[in-house]
Amino acid sequence: MAIVTFYEKPGCGTNARQKLALSNAGHTLEVRSLLAEPWTAERLRGFFGDTPVAAWFNPAAPKVKSGAVDPFAVGAAAAIALMLAEPLLIRRPLVETDSGRCAGFDREPVLSLLGPSDPGARPLEGCSSPHAPCPDPAERKAS
Repeated sequence: MAIVTFYEKPGCGTNARQKLALSNAGHTLEVRSLLAEPWTAERLRGFFGDTPVAAWFNPAAPKVKSGAVDPFAVGAAAAIALMLAEPLLIRRPLVETDSGRCAGFDREPVLSLLGPSDPGARPLEGCSSPHAPCPDPAERKAS
């Protein structure tokens, strides 16, 4: 079984289900806050591989949902700069293992970690919050 570094948005219900799926598959998780991690451009870029820039963004991020950020109109360098300034824009989870890194729960190395999928299982991607887009954790604490 693998040791998985799992960068999450604390309190995210979807991330909680994803962590449970990895734990149930026998993996050891090292959970970190995506929002508190001291990212650098080079380190963050390594999670996206050769995926299109638009796929780097969290589609449920408030600025994406409102149209303030258009993931399809942003180049790689600008996308990374936006994400460093506002980590809620980063597609999550970010997952790191000995075999690779990825953003999101629908690509390698996550698929290999989970093994064959149950066709009747609840999807493990996308925001499960009834308040989508997900509220900013700082705003939630203030209310």
